[in-house]
Amino acid sequence: MGNIAEGFSRRSNREFMQYLFISKSSAAEVQSHIYVALDQEYISQEDFEQIYAQAEVVSKLDSGLIKYLVSQEQLKRSHKPK
Repeated sequence: MGNIAEGFSRRSNREFMQYLFISKSSAAEVQSHIYVALDQEYISQEDFEQIYAQAEVVSKLDSGLIKYLVSQEQLKRSHKPK
């Protein structure tokens, strides 16, 4: 979530998108770490599934926002006077 807040404070959607991609990567990293935690029996299968699903939700939300920002950038470019 820190990546999203930091990116939101940037001056452009392009920079914000970079931070959203970092957030997506962080969600994937969490998923990777919880596989290890499950294998080492630090967490239960139930905990694994809950955490994995939450990270998946974050990743999908990031993707949706990235797609929206890309479409807004394309819309701006198509309406610019030539």
